[in-house]
Amino acid sequence: MARTGGPTGPTLAIVAREARVSVPTASKVVNGRADVAPETRRRVTEALDRLGYVRRPRAGATGRTSSLVDVVLHSLDSSWSGAVLHGVEAAAAEAGLDLVVSAGLAGPRGYGPGRGRLHRLAARGSAGALFSRAELTPSQYAWLAQHRIPFVLIDPVVEPPPGVVWVGADDIGGGAAATRHLLGLGHRRIAVLGGHRHRLATAARIAGHRAALNAAGVPHRPEYERYAGLTPAGARRHALELLALPEPPTALAVCSDTMALAVYEAAAERGLRVPGDLCVVGFDDLPESRWAAPALTTVRRPLSDMAGTALRLLVAPAAEDPPAPRRTRLPTRLVVRASTAPAPG
Repeated sequence: MARTGGPTGPTLAIVAREARVSVPTASKVVNGRADVAPETRRRVTEALDRLGYVRRPRAGATGRTSSLVDVVLHSLDSSWSGAVLHGVEAAAAEAGLDLVVSAGLAGPRGYGPGRGRLHRLAARGSAGALFSRAELTPSQYAWLAQHRIPFVLIDPVVEPPPGVVWVGADDIGGGAAATRHLLGLGHRRIAVLGGHRHRLATAARIAGHRAALNAAGVPHRPEYERYAGLTPAGARRHALELLALPEPPTALAVCSDTMALAVYEAAAERGLRVPGDLCVVGFDDLPESRWAAPALTTVRRPLSDMAGTALRLLVAPAAEDPPAPRRTRLPTRLVVRASTAPAPG
């Protein structure tokens, strides 16, 4: 039986009549089948858009427009992406969905809606998409809306527009927990090393750091706040500059594990021991944080849970009561290992 595009949406039979094709042909287009003539595909796609047919994945073996969900990652060569994929795969298996994984969401302009992945996503009939660490442009948001493709963002780079569904973590709480831990060890000269100054996660972590200092009555020192752009090279350079100050910090709260490990290198270059001379706290709790020597104290972001939650929000019924939240932030947790110790003296 043809599925409706939503509780009050048009049936596939209505779309087929509008496009002057059979219902099976319209179904082929919606499901991304290749055995449809280009002109026929164009007529059906235009009818879908005109009538407001919404392609939405459904759990279960029957009754869905498509079993495909696209997962677009910023890269495929990081343990961060591996944790995201682990969470998406588990949730997709539970929902009976198949995944198409791609990477390369690079640069502030992403990829243009006139070509590339967004068009391939629509052409194969994907029922929805998850974008991880995305920085979509207004035209890309408009393209997704025009083509009625449901999507959810995982850990967006910048604040999404109102109404966009996204999943992140409590980065403010995590940033505060890292600094409170160092304060509890007696440190007062605590520097913070962020990624990109105006990005959502960095701003939240820095805000948490400042709030913890303020609550403890420790003055914020502008020279102790640095931004390294999330690159190990930038983190190493800024760490060396901090350690060369007349009054260097005794502890660094770092906004990513990969940058924190670059701080290890800077400390070694200066002849300092971690944690004897310099304490370091990371953020994310990637596998490499456990393999480091010494093992890295860090703030755990539930990356797999974030990804699984995003998929479940994508397939949630549009008319569920109460409606799914537009913004979901999962809790973070401090994981204490061997890179932090009481302040010297």
